[in-house]
Amino acid sequence: MKVAFYTLGCKVNQNETGALEQLFCDNGFSLAAPDEEADVYIVNSCTVTSGGDKKSRQWLRRAKRQNPDAITVLTGCYPQAFPDEAALATEADVITGSKNRARLLNDVLTFLQQRERIVDIAPHEKKELFEELPLEALTGHTRAFMKIEDGCNRRCAYCVIPRARGNVRSRKEENILRELEVLSRAGYREVVFSGINLSSYGQDTNTNLAEIVERAAGVQGIERIRLGSLEPDLLDDNCIQKMSAVKELCPQFHLSLQSGCTQTLRRMRRVYTAEEYQTVVQKLRRAFPSATFTTDIIVGFPGETEAEFAQTLDFVREIGFLKVHVFSYSRRAGTPAYDMPDQIDESIKTQRNHVLQQTADAVRREIICERVGNEVEILLEKPVAKDRYTGYTKEYIPVLIHAPGHSQGEIVRAQLGVFDGERCKAVLLE
Repeated sequence: MKVAFYTLGCKVNQNETGALEQLFCDNGFSLAAPDEEADVYIVNSCTVTSGGDKKSRQWLRRAKRQNPDAITVLTGCYPQAFPDEAALATEADVITGSKNRARLLNDVLTFLQQRERIVDIAPHEKKELFEELPLEALTGHTRAFMKIEDGCNRRCAYCVIPRARGNVRSRKEENILRELEVLSRAGYREVVFSGINLSSYGQDTNTNLAEIVERAAGVQGIERIRLGSLEPDLLDDNCIQKMSAVKELCPQFHLSLQSGCTQTLRRMRRVYTAEEYQTVVQKLRRAFPSATFTTDIIVGFPGETEAEFAQTLDFVREIGFLKVHVFSYSRRAGTPAYDMPDQIDESIKTQRNHVLQQTADAVRREIICERVGNEVEILLEKPVAKDRYTGYTKEYIPVLIHAPGHSQGEIVRAQLGVFDGERCKAVLLE
């Protein structure tokens, strides 16, 4: 039987979809090609915005039109956060949440036998453990994404994810190291650790993020370790000091910001100020001289004034972010921010989004151009022509390089050349 997956949302969702694909393939299914009709359609949902819920249901309806006899499945964060609402989604024959992912296969097999609608959404529990899933299919030799943490104990005013993901759960160290060894033997040289709140890794298992980075660096063949999104206040002096001694750790830090204005951060119920964020950046720059910083920012949060927005613009310039992911605030039922006064008009959000993105793009160009001429290490990721590859430096600067005699997945030394607005044209150093 053919199965097709549609994934919305973050790297964690994408990682879990890869594991589910492997689970189904290990049990007699095969993946449908993008233009091929499937017997089972599975949407792995994101519920950060209500728009994500709408996209999930639209995709399922489209799948039913394409093959009325197919089984349609709604799984992931949307049903987990809003089980009663999701259960009413008549587009889906099987509905499960983000807990007990592996049980999805059994639910589909049960439906195949009985042809009776299944709603199987198990609630999260306080002392829940990290769920191990199959290793994704090893389809390339570039970067491997590895989920090592799930859940979040924080309660930001705009965020529904704790409802969807439960409390912090950390993956066992031995399982992480065992998978790293498999990835290394398969030719991977860089691994990216991901999680719902990655900085919280180890809070439930009496360890921490710095310690697992140290252990991971000891796996032979793993030459780069990159970290996903981090909460700045959880990077204390001890953590920074320990990580700075790990030469395999990529000095690119995605520090979640959301606003460069302290007053806005307080309304968002973030636990740091703009000044404290800046202090963490300064400490990281001292520990990692070539460090770069990427982030997420929400514009148009309830109550955000023009003056507060201007503070965010100034903060982006002051920090010098390599890249900013800009989001317009989207009201989400079930969050405190939904009922906050002084909601911002959509036209103002759109205008601020545009201005911030333009500012961030200008800063990005400036940061990259300052590094032209630097010697760097590049992971050859995607071949685009004979002996030509796109790739990234350890600092996450995108490059295009002519590297005859080398192959995809290798790490090479090069010198950064001119930046064309998309990539630096790097020159191989023999």
